[in-house]
Amino acid sequence: MHQYYLNDKELTYDGTQLHSLFAFRRFGIQGDSIVSFTGSCKVELSELVDIQDVRENAPIYSDKMLHFIIEHFESNLTLITTRQRLFMAIVKQLLEAACDSQILRKGDDLFVNDGKLSVSIATVSPVSGLIHVALNITNEGTPIKTACLNEIGIHKIEKFARKVMEDYKEEIISIRNACCKVRGVN
Repeated sequence: MHQYYLNDKELTYDGTQLHSLFAFRRFGIQGDSIVSFTGSCKVELSELVDIQDVRENAPIYSDKMLHFIIEHFESNLTLITTRQRLFMAIVKQLLEAACDSQILRKGDDLFVNDGKLSVSIATVSPVSGLIHVALNITNEGTPIKTACLNEIGIHKIEKFARKVMEDYKEEIISIRNACCKVRGVN
């Protein structure tokens, strides 16, 4: 069963949290999981997983973001990247249902008008697949043009985070159940 946890204390995301067993080590959540927290984002080039960002000398900064760290065991890079896209589609759907703004998803990123709302990366460790997604709560401290949750009318951040995690959990359960109800064909 996929577990989720909303941490009520702010944490700074610096990239070191994107490692296997983060949820277990930090919060005691063992197995497939999503943890969410708010806090700044300061990822230096040395901690970036996205080599394109490293090549473009594009560290990630924001004063306040809503972060999600997802871990799935029994995952390869293609599967975890697919799950990342599914997660972003769920976030997009929930944002559009909660606000008047049109959200554009390009791959694993979300945009409002010309402003980038999210950062997202998927990778694998020796034991699991990992996803980090963060949504700007404010625009302060960002090195590029961004959009933010406050601008589009999302102010109940904890409530929104819980809904995102619950919908993702339900989707994963639904996928697993769908796989368990069909017979193989020759």
